[in-house]
Amino acid sequence: MTTKTIMTVDDSASVRQMVTFTLRDAGYTVVEACDGKDALGKVEGQPLNMVITDLNMPNLDGIGLIRALRAHPACKFIPIIMLTTESQAERKQEGKAAGATGWIVKPFKPEQLIAVVKKVLG
Repeated sequence: MTTKTIMTVDDSASVRQMVTFTLRDAGYTVVEACDGKDALGKVEGQPLNMVITDLNMPNLDGIGLIRALRAHPACKFIPIIMLTTESQAERKQEGKAAGATGWIVKPFKPEQLIAVVKKVLG
């Protein structure tokens, strides 16, 4: 079985560390990016199975990143999960409209993150 690769995008180093640790612990390969712009730079030549992104980030926010990823042939159909402190319905709607697959509100429990990842990646 090949290892699935997940990109985690967050401007908070501590959140990235926690997500990376949680995913690696569950056997996934993780690529880290500090904002949307950084993430787009790392997408090239990097086969990804999933992206977990924050919403509020400098340079390119989560919504902008999702739109850009959805326009990228290699990322058109991969699951993209928003991991954010935002929980308002209209922000979720905006994320969905941009192409987000799911939404996890911070702070999250590691087992909750893994459950969502397993459900989405099958």
